[in-house]
Amino acid sequence: MAASSSSASRRADNGYGANGQQQPPGSRRRKGPGALATAYLVIYNVVMTAGWLVIAVGLVRSYLATGSYHNLYYSIEKPLKFFQTGALLEILHCAMVVLTAFQVMSRVFLTWAITHSVKEVQSEDSVLLFVAAWTVTEIIRYSFYTFSLLNHLPYLIKWARYTLFIVLYPMGVSGELLTIYAALPFVRRSGLYSISLPNKYNFSFDYYTFLILVMMSYIPLFPQLYFHMLHQRRKVLSPAEEQKKAE
Repeated sequence: MAASSSSASRRADNGYGANGQQQPPGSRRRKGPGALATAYLVIYNVVMTAGWLVIAVGLVRSYLATGSYHNLYYSIEKPLKFFQTGALLEILHCAMVVLTAFQVMSRVFLTWAITHSVKEVQSEDSVLLFVAAWTVTEIIRYSFYTFSLLNHLPYLIKWARYTLFIVLYPMGVSGELLTIYAALPFVRRSGLYSISLPNKYNFSFDYYTFLILVMMSYIPLFPQLYFHMLHQRRKVLSPAEEQKKAE
């Protein structure tokens, strides 16, 4: 997650909603980035916003050209891989390295280790589901960071940042889970990324089982993150908070 203006940059929402940037009353405010760092972060966020806009336009153009939402992934495959992988830089920008690394890597994992590696799932409608959710989310998120760094955050972007996750997060998670599930039979049949015994390292790894464990990890993580975002929304968009900022 790219850093925002006065608070340390961090991602507590898997990229779908509130990011936990608001600090508790009475807490010491962290010093913001310097001029050079701010300029870099503004450029990074502008580029990422533009990149996800390219993906959005590609999806729309492909749909208008074909009249179908099937197989739209192929029209945005390259920019999706490029800009989603570019999110790895966010790990260097943030304060909460472990949390951000986990959440960025989960998307990079889905992009490369699932959708890229298992060609058979690329035509699944579930791929479009999470790509559409990611696209809308990232356009809003990177715009939010850009305007925050410039200290000119429009309320509409702030509202969208802390509201649209209510739909986008479940939509994205559903698409991710359905895509992993669709990949399972192909992974099992091909033995993709699996290591069997015997081998000189005396080590085995079953990618099929690993993917099942990844899916199961969503069960405890999704509710925690989702309710955390709802809490952040109430805090950030509350009338009391708006009045305090106005003063």
